[in-house]
This record gives sequence, C-alpha cells and structure tokens, in this order.
Amino acid sequence: MKLERAQATLPHLELISPEWLLCNLCDKALPPPASCLSPPASRLLPPASCLLPPASCLLPPASRFPPPVDALARAHHNPSSMIRTATTRRQVRIPRPKLSPFATRLLAAWKTLRLTTSDTSIVLAVSGGADSTALLLGVEELTRANKLNLGVVVAHLDHGLRKESKADARWVKRLATKLGFESVNSRKDVKEQANKSGENLEQAARRARYEFFARIAKRRKASCVLTAHTMDDQAETILLRLLRGSGTDGMTGIEPMRRLDAKSSAEIILARPLLTWARRADTEAYCQRRQINYLSDSMNKDEQFTRVRVRRQLLPLMESFNKKIVEGLSRTAELLRDEVDVLTKQAQALLVAAAIKSHKGETKVPALDVRVLAEAPVAVRRRALRQWIAHGRGDLRRCELVHIQGIEKLLVGQQGGRVAELPGGATVVRKQSRLELVVGK
Repeated sequence: MKLERAQATLPHLELISPEWLLCNLCDKALPPPASCLSPPASRLLPPASCLLPPASCLLPPASRFPPPVDALARAHHNPSSMIRTATTRRQVRIPRPKLSPFATRLLAAWKTLRLTTSDTSIVLAVSGGADSTALLLGVEELTRANKLNLGVVVAHLDHGLRKESKADARWVKRLATKLGFESVNSRKDVKEQANKSGENLEQAARRARYEFFARIAKRRKASCVLTAHTMDDQAETILLRLLRGSGTDGMTGIEPMRRLDAKSSAEIILARPLLTWARRADTEAYCQRRQINYLSDSMNKDEQFTRVRVRRQLLPLMESFNKKIVEGLSRTAELLRDEVDVLTKQAQALLVAAAIKSHKGETKVPALDVRVLAEAPVAVRRRALRQWIAHGRGDLRRCELVHIQGIEKLLVGQQGGRVAELPGGATVVRKQSRLELVVGK
C-alpha cells in the first residue's frame, strides 16, 4: 500500500510488483528504500528519499536521447505529460539481431518456393560438403530466429566409395546433434548396385540417395526433402546435357522443386532452395562466417568423372569469355522451363484429342488417332508421344529422339501392321488408323 502511494505521488515511478518500482525515465527496475517497505504506522507518505528518483534515473545513458529541459519542466506541473512520454517509450521494442545475408536470401527463396515454415517435418540431405553444410546452418539460423518452426531430420547416406566415408558420416551426425537436430545415417554399396543395374557410379549413387531420402521422409511423415544444389551444380548439369545432345527438357537443368517420387502416391516434395541464387563461394563463405568446417570429397577432384572435368576444365575456360557464365546458364534454364511448361500443356491437350478410348491395346494407355497426331506441330507431337510412352511404361529410361522418330514414321502412309521398337522390349504398333503401345513382359 505504501509503495502504491509513492507511485501515485511520483508518476515517473510505476509499481510492477510488491517489491519493485519501474522508472519510466530510464526503464530500470528499482528496489525502494527500506523506509518505504516498513514505514512507521503514522506515516501516510513515503520519506523524502522516495520522492526523488536516483541520479541514474535523471541521467539516462548517453545512447538514449534525454527529454528536453522544457519537457521536464512541463512534467513538474503536469505529470500526465511525462506519463504519455514514458508510455510511448515503453512501446519501442529492442530489435532482434539481424539475419545474416545468407540466411536472408535462403528465407526469400523459401518463400518463393512456397515451402511451409511451421507445423511439419522436413528431411535435410547433408553430405558434409560446403553446400549442404551451409544449408544446414542456414536452416538452424532461421529456426533460432523463429522464422522456421519445423521438425528437421538430417539425412546422410554413406556410398561406401571412399575409406573416409564412415568418418564423414560420424562428422555429419555430430554436427546435427550440436545444432539440436535429429539425424539418420545409412550405408549403401553403390559400386555393387551399379554393377547389377548397368548404371555408372554417378547414376547409381544418385538413385541410392533419393531412394534413401524417400524412405526417411515416409517414416518421419515429412512433407519435403531439401537438397543443397547451387547455381554451379545447375551450370555443370546443363553443360553435361548439352554435350550429350539433350533436347529442351534436358536443357531446363535441375528443377527447383518437384515431386520426390512421381510413381508414389505420397505427396513428398523435393526442393532446392539454393539453386537459383547461391554460388559455391557463397556456401563456403557462410560456413567460415559461422566458424564451422566442412568436409572435402576427394572424388570431387577425380577427373575421370565427366562432371569433374566440366567443373575444373570447361567452366573455367568459359568464364574466360564470360565471367557470369554460371549465372547466364542458370537464367537460360529458367527461361526454358517456362517454355517447356507451355509445350507440356499443349502436349497433354493433344493426347486428349488423339485418344481412342475404345481401344487400349495391351496397356493402360489408350490408342492414338494417327490423323490427329500427323496434323499436330512436331514439337508438340514428340512431347505428347514421350508422355504417352512414359504413362504406359512407367518411365522414359533410354528412350531417345531416334525412338520417337521411329514412331513418327508409322504416321506416314496407310499401311498397318508396322512396328517401332523401344528400349526394354516395348513396341508401338500401327493398326489401321491408330497407334497402340505394347509393353514387353
């Protein structure tokens, strides 16, 4: 009660608890003098020591702007004016530490991809290299700043191709634990898988990784898997496909976002939030800023791999002609993706128009009307035929332009019974005025 009377007498003091006063001039909590806590019963007002605030209240820190002298004078005659000033001051909140430039751009890319920021789990693919380590650190910074509220599972697959791979897996696990994230490690004999499937090591490793990520995402009920592909990876991929003579689809490069498994009913998204803006130098610099070392894969320097030769020989040569070649290739891929989207929609419309639903042949896809296909633009027709084969076979593995051209030859003339062969034993048969897809068993 006595403290309340003291606060009523001096409006710059505010009672915030039974034992503390808040000075509105310097925003400090002050303990009252002992005489205020246990005054004589006959006293109705606090002693003079309570009527004047401490010197620290009258002289705020130099970093704050003190009120003008005339304002203090007005407050002496009209205490309510000082109350309004103090109230306004209390509403100003101290800003949180700013995000680093890397985390800021990561958050912007996150929003551009429309990735969820809360109430779900994500799988973060981390090899331990600079790119994936930077992505992990960026997600941790955004989580610490309350920009993300997600269950993060760090996933690492040991391909068993290097002696130090087990140590790398342990390093990733320790880092994830240090940052407060769950981690899952696994090991796969990629060389053995490549021998069985006939794929090269890079293809087999990629397939093993994404199968592993899909399993972890399903077990953890994650909505998204994140990988740390950068603009440098995009440039290398486009050049590799250009060297192989890829078409428009191949030149679109790595997709920023797609379904993780097109064959699965699970709606798990594969997203690459670094792809459109981060260079390898950016990820390395961010790791150094955070004072976190990253792993170096010796296979990234082995020039028996075509991708490594592109990275270490071809791209530096192209940069001597255009210092922004990596950004230029990334921009080209983005432009082509927009055009491919239009062609894909036109191809889907062509398949609907050419479908003969009464004839499905030996597959789940309908037969196609020869006349409708023959009248369509070449680019749209070829894309429609690729979609048709993909739906019937389940994929387009090893299906190249020469096979599509073989199907187009069936559109010429009136003779039926002709056949175009596809990889894997599938065939396309011309029967009268229609084409039917036959998939080998």
